[in-house]
Amino acid sequence: MTKYLISFPSAAMDVPEGELQAVADAAHAVVQEAKDAGVWVFGGGIDESIPPVVVHGDGTVQEGTYPQTSQLEGGYSVLELPSYEAALEWAAKIAVACRCAQEVRAFQYDPAS
Repeated sequence: MTKYLISFPSAAMDVPEGELQAVADAAHAVVQEAKDAGVWVFGGGIDESIPPVVVHGDGTVQEGTYPQTSQLEGGYSVLELPSYEAALEWAAKIAVACRCAQEVRAFQYDPAS
């Protein structure tokens, strides 16, 4: 089976005031459904209050990040699924719960992981 990353940037969520709890409840219900189905690997939102750093091979730490990932934030789910079509189905469930479109990417197969 293949692991899929299903994600969205923070700016994609445009939740009207007073509806955030309903969105959280719906998202938690989809997560529980994925866990019950045995496809959930990991998920969560990036804590945007903690700034990113880059750790180099020599151990030095540099504030910031790669320019290509300066906007890396939002919510992420990793599911292990039998097909790309199944990933699209789960992405649709998450999109409904979170009220925003989801991006789907497949991880390359690595027998060691």
